[in-house]
Amino acid sequence: MINKCLIISAVCLSITIILCMIRAVKGPSNLDRLVAINVINTKIIVLIAIVSFVLGETYFIDVVLVYALISFIASVIIADYIQKTGGKES
Repeated sequence: MINKCLIISAVCLSITIILCMIRAVKGPSNLDRLVAINVINTKIIVLIAIVSFVLGETYFIDVVLVYALISFIASVIIADYIQKTGGKES
């Protein structure tokens, strides 16, 4: 029963990830795109954790941690770039 619930939640997360990708492409400003990418990364982290629990594999948690660190560093670098350019569209 719990596995079915987790699989349904994984499918719902995947659908919302696709919707966030549309927002990241269409976003009116660079800041909107950055927020959409952060939301996508957070949802992917949760999705990998759900897959780890369903499959019973603990090494996916290491993947989640590394992905979260890379996502954070990328967000900081992109935010710094946006601040240096003044948020202008390129």
